Amino acid sequence: MLHCINFFDAAMANAFADRFSDATRQLAAAATRANRMALENAESMFGVQLKVMERNLTATGGWLGELARSEDPAGLLPKGAQLWQDNLQRLGQAQQDMVDLGLQAGKAWSELVQGHNESTADATANSH
Repeated sequence: MLHCINFFDAAMANAFADRFSDATRQLAAAATRANRMALENAESMFGVQLKVMERNLTATGGWLGELARSEDPAGLLPKGAQLWQDNLQRLGQAQQDMVDLGLQAGKAWSELVQGHNESTADATANSH
């Protein structure tokens, strides 16, 4: 009788170890996907900021060059005011784009977690 109990304990332990191993593998795969998505999102946000900074610096540098060469610097002040307004609008649009990217990333992470939870629930239901 004792031998029979040890067999069932070993079988149950092996079944548990297999389920635990599968769940660990799934969790590691989900974590890898989440990290990859986070890196891609950070790269996208950095790209948005870099493009805006480049455009603003190029426009401002051009205006400063004109100002330095100008015979009438006061005549370029309205153009400078428009330039600063355009720069601020580009910065505002970039911030809005980054919020959109963050929302998209959050949705993707939510779908990833939901998919992981569903696959874990299915695996648990199938193992009983």
